[in-house]
Amino acid sequence: MRFLDRRPPFFLMVSTGAACIVVLLVFARLSYGLVLPAMREGLQLSYGQAANLSTANALGYLLLVMVAGVFAARFGGKTSVLLGLVLVIAGFLGLSQTTRYGMALVLMVLLGMGTAFGYTPLISLLANTYPHRRGAVIGFVNSGVGIGMLLIGALAPPLTEAGGDGWRQVWLLFAGGGVLVTVLVTLFLRNPPRPLAADTAAALGEPDAPIFRNPHVVIVGLVYGVLGLTFIVQSTFMYSYALAADTPARTAGHLVSAMGMLSVFAGPAWGWLSDRLGYANGLMLSMGLSLLATLIPVLHPATWAFGAHFLLMGLCAAGMFSTVLAASTETVPAHRAPVAVSFVTLFYAVGQLLGPALAGPLIEWRDGFRLVFALSCVAMVIGVLLSAYSRRHQRAPVPLPCAD
Repeated sequence: MRFLDRRPPFFLMVSTGAACIVVLLVFARLSYGLVLPAMREGLQLSYGQAANLSTANALGYLLLVMVAGVFAARFGGKTSVLLGLVLVIAGFLGLSQTTRYGMALVLMVLLGMGTAFGYTPLISLLANTYPHRRGAVIGFVNSGVGIGMLLIGALAPPLTEAGGDGWRQVWLLFAGGGVLVTVLVTLFLRNPPRPLAADTAAALGEPDAPIFRNPHVVIVGLVYGVLGLTFIVQSTFMYSYALAADTPARTAGHLVSAMGMLSVFAGPAWGWLSDRLGYANGLMLSMGLSLLATLIPVLHPATWAFGAHFLLMGLCAAGMFSTVLAASTETVPAHRAPVAVSFVTLFYAVGQLLGPALAGPLIEWRDGFRLVFALSCVAMVIGVLLSAYSRRHQRAPVPLPCAD
């Protein structure tokens, strides 16, 4: 029991966090685009129904993201993360067996609920454990996005191309990974020291106004909403767009893996950079790169263009997630950080809910992949402008201590 009471070394804590991201965010959310073509054929779904499954996932996330924050505050972030893992494992197992569209909808909602209980409490837990290094910590943890994309880019295409029930085996593999990560969380994740109490913060003169009245947090939330809308459309439909443009499935899978490999290293680099340049500057730069990445296949849908897209996304995707979450806590006192993260995540969840719901019918209408991603570019222009505007509220970067 004494082992479970001690805080593990920094590397073990953040590596366990990165493993959680692989299961809670990549397997349970971002992998759907690679499983979609074979799953759509296996269940005989239209693009509209396939988009509804992605929307159902986002709905489950939206419904419980604030509930998860309250739960984590009361019972601890580690308990919330474990509950999230249990929910997504149940969802993976169910999807590996389902034969009906209605049941798949329910299971996708369950995956979204699991992500809600796991993701934001995990980020708050680690950011509060290492408050002076939160950009670097969040960046390192979000390198799990790259690791996960590398794995699914290598595993999903060969299994789904094999025909039959290969896509079911993918969900089973995700469940097995979830069980392994649950063991790691039990052993190596710890709740941070209790945050500064509200009355103590007031005594020290720290502002404690409602989060929704903080203009910086609201602006960051709007940027996160744009990110949620555009990134989920990219992760759900860009692989299908590449296949529709005659890119071989294995080539597209290798491109996704390359994106994941780049993201593994880009996440910590973006965290380190944003800690020094400012989170608004990092957010503006990373979203600008995402805009360029999405524009290239819109202008010329060829294999090389999709290659450029996935490589650029590998360089900037982790940066967007790392900087937006770090920025959300920049102008609030420490004890309000989990509330700020949950609040801006509401915007992200709404964006995730709207993205597939709008994109599916447009794609059905005259194979409108180019139209969908052109509209995504317009939304990202707004995100870049909001990121630039948020600079007037950011704090000047300060030298960071070398020790924890």
